[in-house]
Amino acid sequence: MQRLCRDCLTTDVRTGRCPVCGSPRVVAHDELFSLTIAHVDCDAFYAAVEKRERPELRDRPVIIGGGRRGVVSTACYIARIRGVRSAMPMFKALELCPDAEVLRPRLELYSEVSRQIRDLMCALTPAVEPLSLDEAFLDLSGTERLHHAPAAVLLARLVRQIEEKVGVTASVGLSHNKFLAKIASDLDKPRGFSVIGRAETEAFLADKPVGIIWGVGPSLRMRLAAAGIETVGDLRRWDADALIRRFGSMGERLWHLARGRDSRP
Repeated sequence: MQRLCRDCLTTDVRTGRCPVCGSPRVVAHDELFSLTIAHVDCDAFYAAVEKRERPELRDRPVIIGGGRRGVVSTACYIARIRGVRSAMPMFKALELCPDAEVLRPRLELYSEVSRQIRDLMCALTPAVEPLSLDEAFLDLSGTERLHHAPAAVLLARLVRQIEEKVGVTASVGLSHNKFLAKIASDLDKPRGFSVIGRAETEAFLADKPVGIIWGVGPSLRMRLAAAGIETVGDLRRWDADALIRRFGSMGERLWHLARGRDSRP
């Protein structure tokens, strides 16, 4: 089992607690130092930036969005614990969290913070693919020779730099393709670091709802459910031709993703 302390970055760890700094934030996985495709996703980004700007809000619920007739853009984790979610009508969010501080989005500020984070990413690899202001894929293939450390160590160092230099936190998903890296980054938020290796891919996906597949929204979920497909395991029981006949070109994509295969560069 390969282990890494996410705080002091030592790799000489044999238990669940770092022998050097005492941190319990140890990530362990058999493939930890061989995987190179990552998804880095800032935690409740807009709200985190606002809390950075206004430290007095650190322990308060914060909602970013429009007026009472608008919708929630994002919410900090304190508000999320109370049930507030993105795209929720603001009146409903305030019913769940009446003491929340509601702030209008400041996209110019968020864009500048995003640029700072992107600069830190690009210092590791030129293969950075932004998905939005607060998330990106990173391909760290071949960077070990340049930086003298495996991708997992570089990523742990990156999120530590983001936290220390920029003042927001981020979660990491590390895997062997983009599809799985994006799933992994959402497994242990906030400040998470999750790994999905090659050996466990199909077993990991089997009991997950089909909605975990990127691009499967409510409409497609209903069509899949009508065909008796509710989990990724259900999807794998269909052969490729049958899925293509039923769902067109999306059927072929589903067949591959159900097996954890994603050929995107």
